[in-house]
Amino acid sequence: MSPLGYIFNNPNPADSFVGDCVVRAISIAEDISWNDAYMNLCALGAFMHDMPSSDAVWGEFLMSRGYSRHIIQKECKECYRLVDFCRDHPEGTYVVATGNHAIAVINGDYYDTGDSGNCIPIYFYQKEEISE
Repeated sequence: MSPLGYIFNNPNPADSFVGDCVVRAISIAEDISWNDAYMNLCALGAFMHDMPSSDAVWGEFLMSRGYSRHIIQKECKECYRLVDFCRDHPEGTYVVATGNHAIAVINGDYYDTGDSGNCIPIYFYQKEEISE
């Protein structure tokens, strides 16, 4: 098990980090290139007649790749932060959504272009383990 914490990661080939958090989070969580994540989301967005970064599009993309969606239900929603989510989920792959951001969490570590540990998660997608 890896140590709990923030790990800088920016898979954007132009080293940009504005407006592409969903693409970055999916790229990291799925271990695919930023370009592949972006093109897949764009194709699905065109099919769904919606923007690639809309919740409906990236949620559908993740669910098609074996993720399930979960709402975070805590008594003190404003007290529960991403670092708490990571502590509570030390194993597995997740894409966590806040009100305006998406972050990849893998085995209790969160990967982003900035330390988003104080962000308040609202819902998340969890990669389901496939038993063989």
